[in-house]
Formats: sequence, C-alpha cells, structure tokens
Amino acid sequence: QLQLVESGGGLVQPGGSLRLSCAASGFTLGDYAIGWFRQAPGKEREGVSCISSSDDYTYYADYYADSVTGRFTISRDNAKNTVSLKMNSLKPEDTAVYYCTAFGGHSCRGEPNYWGQGAQVAVAS
Repeated sequence: QLQLVESGGGLVQPGGSLRLSCAASGFTLGDYAIGWFRQAPGKEREGVSCISSSDDYTYYADYYADSVTGRFTISRDNAKNTVSLKMNSLKPEDTAVYYCTAFGGHSCRGEPNYWGQGAQVAVAS
C-alpha cells in the first residue's frame, strides 16, 4: 500500500523554525517529484514547494511559492526515503495544514497522485 506520512508539525512563535518530514511506504520517494501543499482555514489550498527527481537520483530542481521563497527549503534524503521542508522565519500567515504529495513522474507539473494525511503548523505568540 502506497502511503505518505508527514511529521514535525506543531506550534511555534513568529520568527521561529520547524522542519516537516515526509516518509513513504510502498514506494521510493526518489523516483518521483515531491510537493508540499498547505491549506489554512477558510482559504484555498496552495502549493508551497516542490522538488523534482531524476532517473539517476542526482539531479533535482526545487520550486517555491513567492510567499515562502527565502524562508523555506525543500530537500531529499534518499537513504532514509524522506523529503523535508525546513521552515524558517515563520509568520502567522504560515499557519495551515501542510500536506506531502507525490507526483506521477519526475516533474512538478500537474496534480499530485498521492497525498499524506497532513500535519498542522500553527504560528502564534
């Protein structure tokens, strides 16, 4: 069974940092582009970041929404079969449920095929 599981969410003060991790079972994350989406209460879901993949696991391109550029960093650890999202300088507007997703191929285009259950991130004083 293919499954994505997020971890690392929580409550943090403005200006603080969190690291979200996405672990997979049933498939190899390195074979697919992996994206992070988020949805805040009353708002539409938005793409936050995505990292592509390659056949030889050596080339990746990463993409970020304008709202998180310079503050968030996406990375892979193929040995652990995980993808992380490091979030720095967090703002109250970053509060949302964050979802790890897997696309159908190497690129971040289109819609993801698989979604995790989500991890809550709350930024408040």
